[in-house]
Amino acid sequence: MAEFSGPPVVRLAGNSGLSQGLLGSKACGIDAMRGHGLPVPPAFCITTEVCEQYFTDPHRALDGVWDQVLEAMGWLQDETGRSFGRGPRPLLVSVRSGAAQSMPGMLDTVLNLGITDAVHRALEAGFTAGFAADTRRRFEEMYRRIVLGGDGVVPDDAHAQLWGAIEAVFGSWNSPRASTYRRHHALDDAGGTAVVVQAMVFGNLDAKSGTGVLVSRNPMTGTGEPFGEWLSGGQGEQVVSGCADCEPVTALRDDLPAAYEELLAAARTLERLGRDAQEIEFTVEAGRLWLLQTRTANRSAQAEVRLALRFRAEGLIDDAEALRRVTAAQVEALLSPSLQPEARMAAPLLARGVPVCPGVARGRAYTDVDAAIDAAEGGEDVILVRSSTSPYDVGGMLAARGIVTEVGGTTSHAAVVSREIGRPAVVGCGAGVGVALEGKLVTVDGTAGEIREGMLELTAWSERDTPDLVALAEIARHVSPLRAHHDGPYPRLDDASPAAIRAALAAGHTEVVSATPLIAMLTALHAGGSP
Repeated sequence: MAEFSGPPVVRLAGNSGLSQGLLGSKACGIDAMRGHGLPVPPAFCITTEVCEQYFTDPHRALDGVWDQVLEAMGWLQDETGRSFGRGPRPLLVSVRSGAAQSMPGMLDTVLNLGITDAVHRALEAGFTAGFAADTRRRFEEMYRRIVLGGDGVVPDDAHAQLWGAIEAVFGSWNSPRASTYRRHHALDDAGGTAVVVQAMVFGNLDAKSGTGVLVSRNPMTGTGEPFGEWLSGGQGEQVVSGCADCEPVTALRDDLPAAYEELLAAARTLERLGRDAQEIEFTVEAGRLWLLQTRTANRSAQAEVRLALRFRAEGLIDDAEALRRVTAAQVEALLSPSLQPEARMAAPLLARGVPVCPGVARGRAYTDVDAAIDAAEGGEDVILVRSSTSPYDVGGMLAARGIVTEVGGTTSHAAVVSREIGRPAVVGCGAGVGVALEGKLVTVDGTAGEIREGMLELTAWSERDTPDLVALAEIARHVSPLRAHHDGPYPRLDDASPAAIRAALAAGHTEVVSATPLIAMLTALHAGGSP
């Protein structure tokens, strides 16, 4: 077996002490939550180093750590009081990816793993026949798709299922969608993904069960109200895929008020620990709240600016960190031309849905991903319209100027990825929208949640028009090595590129006039010009 820098299989009991590079972001989040006494199902992690070895010698890599995997499964059984692969109290697990840097939806996951004929009978005896059948159907559909490539017989052996799922998660690191995602974000292909094996809790158990996603601050605007979705009687894959009609997360307050209040309290704790807005996946099983994972929330450029200011005001971050979190590109996105009310109202409304990433995009609507990519490569502005998006659509999403879906909500795949890559998006526009929009020139308003006919005229903004940008610029003048102003008796900087900033500083110009002072100062900071 290859030498590892740390244990290849790690129990996530809250005290691992290992780096995110080894455990991956998901496992680190689970470990931190358990360490602070939050309600998290027990889990263990197979580290990224095993994945690296897997690509050199797949069978030998997994065979070399299999005894440790079985020991960790024994620990999960002890922690839960359940038995893997047998009754009368069966343990089912999720097998999930966990790269060092979160890659939402790009890598594979298998839920409800461990169902065999004997386990199915035990679930019927311990719960209901309906729950057993629903859970087995969910598992087998996912296992065939993820592990067996869409066809084949699911093994009636829980340990064989576990081996196959771990291999599939490792293998998804080099899938086309994951590779495309890493190229777009300039992430290293090396390193691989960890695998997290976690005891299942069931949102599909009964009337007091469900699943959802909470973002601790609004990821579109940066305001502080609860944001997210709740699906009674469902499992998490339905929420993040956008294939189910979810309710706002505040519906949990009406359904199960105690679980809702516990969720908000946990979110406040996780914000303090992470010093940032958190995206939390959770399940309620028979009225009891369980947190499955937490990660730094993806958000729009507008939310990024506002959250930096808010967390600074709350004392969680200092001036330098507030400025580090906001990039010049995000400010440029905020200053991008937008629709004026007169232009918007004069154009026919073609569709309306849930706004999930603010901004305006114009282009021709395409429903086929490959056709959209081809058109974008030919220089055409493209709007991608899908029933819902999946990780397989990421190439088309990156090629598009804006994104529209027929189904899905605020925490669906389309919503999360759109915010991360900065594409104006409207989801949940209703069945038939793809057919109605196909081939048309349209304008997507990701703030109003509308799709209007035609390429509508846009109006540009300046930094002075936005109070948040004015406030951030004032902070930047105290931190940046280059103090930029809208006017004054200083040399004029006509170009805010990194090269121009470095040249100005080299010439001794520490104060300049610029049409975009904040962009100039952020460029100076991010270009490494700070003392």
